[in-house]
Amino acid sequence: METITFKLQEDVVKKIDAILKPLHFSNRTEFIRESVREKLNAIEKDVVLQHLVAFKGAAKKKISDKELHKIRDNVASEYAKKFGIKLN
Repeated sequence: METITFKLQEDVVKKIDAILKPLHFSNRTEFIRESVREKLNAIEKDVVLQHLVAFKGAAKKKISDKELHKIRDNVASEYAKKFGIKLN
């Protein structure tokens, strides 16, 4: 693990301290690590979605609504699995 040092405004630190225990974090470092992981996952998801938008309407093959629904369910399941999201 690599050490990174940075400064935060006092009001931000107070907000972090106030939510450590209710969210079951042992310390600030643990909270900040998890926050960074979540932000990186969100950025990765946004990038993937932007790439998907580029393909909208690009298919030359016509498919039925039923087939499209099945494909969307499969893609949603794959991304849910990748990002640890539970679907119904």
